[in-house]
Amino acid sequence: MIRVCLSEAAAAELDQEFRAAKTVTFRDRLQIVRLTHRGRKHQDIAAELGIATRTVQRWLNAYCKGGVGRLRTRQAKGAAAKIPAELADEIRRWVIEGPAAQGLDRAGWTHAELAEHLFRTHGIRTSRSAMQRFCRKLGVRVYRPTYR
Repeated sequence: MIRVCLSEAAAAELDQEFRAAKTVTFRDRLQIVRLTHRGRKHQDIAAELGIATRTVQRWLNAYCKGGVGRLRTRQAKGAAAKIPAELADEIRRWVIEGPAAQGLDRAGWTHAELAEHLFRTHGIRTSRSAMQRFCRKLGVRVYRPTYR
């Protein structure tokens, strides 16, 4: 059985982290350490939080090895962006000026046409949906641009 004995300062820091925690999983992990420090049994903690006893032991081991930092939830990095951020101003300019300024015979852009134009001009192949997300991030609308 893993026992945790915290100093007053460490217990106060843990309580402060618990009150400031934004995610439920991080709060549960902090609660495991807090309850263990107060002398609760692993089985009781597991029953109270609705988790396995082995999970309680796993998070206590993580806390003993690396402190509160090891209890935090980590975000997955995800795939790298296919459209470089350096092209943001140029794509915004394309949308504002319209396809006619780029030598195309269209009245307006679609996300698929923007993606195709990006491939023809820069050799970067991307999907319609990726272009749509990129435009949303830039704050430009291709279907009804209202730029002055």
